[in-house]
Amino acid sequence: MFPIYDVIVVGAGHAGCEAAAAAANLGSKTLLITMNMQTIAQMSCNPAMGGIAKGQIVREIDALGGYSGIVSDKSMIQFRMLNKSKGPAMWSPRTQNDRHLFAATWREMLENTPNLDIWQDSVNSLIVSRGTIEGVRTSLGIEIRGKSVVLTNGTFLNGVIHIGDKNFGGGRIGENKATGITEQLLELGFESDRLKTGTPPRLDGRSLDYSKMEIQDGDEDVVGFSYLGNQHPFSDDSLQSAIRSIDNNIQHSQRCCWVTYTDDKVHEMLKTGFDRSPMFQGRIEGTGPRYCPSIEDKINRFADRDRHQLFVEPEGWNTVEIYLNGFSTSLPEDVQYKALKLIPGLENVKMFRPGYAIEYDYFPPTQLSYTLETKLIKNLFFAGQINGTTGYEEAACQGLMAGINAHQNVHEKESFTLSRSEAYIGVLIDDLINKGTDEPYRMFTSRAEYRTLLRQDNADIRLTELSHKIGLASDERMFHVKHKIEKVEVIKKSMKEISFEPEQINAYFEQIGSSPLTEKTNSIKILLRPNVSLPEIANYSNELSLLLKDVSRETIEQVEIQLKYDSYIEKEKELVAKANSLEELIIPANFDYENLKSLSSEGKQKFMKIRPRTLGQAGRISGVNPTDVQILMVYMGR
Repeated sequence: MFPIYDVIVVGAGHAGCEAAAAAANLGSKTLLITMNMQTIAQMSCNPAMGGIAKGQIVREIDALGGYSGIVSDKSMIQFRMLNKSKGPAMWSPRTQNDRHLFAATWREMLENTPNLDIWQDSVNSLIVSRGTIEGVRTSLGIEIRGKSVVLTNGTFLNGVIHIGDKNFGGGRIGENKATGITEQLLELGFESDRLKTGTPPRLDGRSLDYSKMEIQDGDEDVVGFSYLGNQHPFSDDSLQSAIRSIDNNIQHSQRCCWVTYTDDKVHEMLKTGFDRSPMFQGRIEGTGPRYCPSIEDKINRFADRDRHQLFVEPEGWNTVEIYLNGFSTSLPEDVQYKALKLIPGLENVKMFRPGYAIEYDYFPPTQLSYTLETKLIKNLFFAGQINGTTGYEEAACQGLMAGINAHQNVHEKESFTLSRSEAYIGVLIDDLINKGTDEPYRMFTSRAEYRTLLRQDNADIRLTELSHKIGLASDERMFHVKHKIEKVEVIKKSMKEISFEPEQINAYFEQIGSSPLTEKTNSIKILLRPNVSLPEIANYSNELSLLLKDVSRETIEQVEIQLKYDSYIEKEKELVAKANSLEELIIPANFDYENLKSLSSEGKQKFMKIRPRTLGQAGRISGVNPTDVQILMVYMGR
């Protein structure tokens, strides 16, 4: 019934979809197995993509040839560039999405991907022989052979859903948990643990009073995620037509969101349910996300805060369903309802369904290599929440990398990895395999030491060529990025020859409160002034205006960023060069740490467990001190 596949992907969430698409697009015969074909690429929690640091990841996925950026753009109902008041290293794109359109778009793209088969079933065991994966067994009793397997089980491994003092098995509300895989992996020598995440109640938007809330509109300038250009419904007539076919009454302006707040009355009402809270009563063993805590956790941990911000987010174009971002909870449903009614604008609220917590198995990611292949079983890969991460974006990028490397392994090609200085994806994977995690891992800009280099605007410049070389990023993507790089250099070079006379530009400087020119000044020096932008000064120079004519917004932005932040970028490049010197010092795979008596006991234990590939990696392992690295360097003859 089934052929022998090159790559079998288990689970069709964000990680699984990216893994399957990547492997198939590289030319591997790929099978995607999902428990329910109606929930492919389901947005289980908030209907949004991107945000701080997460937006950078989505742009990196797109630059590499993944699908998440395109799908997000096509299904967006609002776009915002966060942190615009800060420097470009902090700018982070975010979309509010139509939940159903997002999943439908993903499914359509997968169905149109060559080399990809889809099968609805549940995998309950793996076929392993002599330390190598050989396929999977399903709940229907079918053995499907594969040369590699990528596990992207999300929250389904022995998942338990908690609402107040009630709990029941499930991987998501209304869906069954997955059993058998954890137990088998433990028998094979893997370590596992439990984590917890949660989701807020879904509300009936017709019952809300938006006049009591702060409105939050989208940006006028809709950038989107994909470097392929305007994929979003606010610029492309064909896409607008596609959306109109869903509902002729849809207004093709962005949907707004709203902000409201809790107060002391809300907090006191929530506290009445603490005695039935699964989190406070010890019924949940798993650790929850530190940076996205439940509302009960917030008011317990931050008792000095008299209010907490809540984001009222629509779930799509043609639905009244509302996602209450910031109100994740597992309190009893009656307490949830009573507390909601005390929030401004929610006095007459109706719930579609209550919030809940879910507890699930994960496998500490120190058991993986940089390719996300497990160290114990050859050609078995883990991606997404099974590795202890939280978030669609974190899952998607792991899936992409696992799918690529499963293909590379099967076809005996060189592995594909990204360093900390090349991508946020590299930071994430490096953190996971070297430091591990005992709580749901979420990406932040602060985790990246080279964030001036890892901006959202230059992900294509950083990554597209690397992906194109292995055959994933298309020729079209490569053409776009080469054209962009060449155009940026032409403009930068030309600007060295363009100058302004005082009488050309002083009126503009007076408008913005900048000191006037006293002599002829080069255009680059003028651009370096605070609050000065390239398009604005081009209005005062025919030569510069002609140079920028018909040049894309993103190319002009790139010129401006490179010129304004040149010294910062160069400093970071110097730091990268120094760090890379340690990355070039390879540790032999069979290095005998046992006989290094001078090592600290923790250092020796960590080295033997993780088996770092380079001295640079050895220095980043959690619990390893600099002295251990120096000792290792001496024994290696360095």
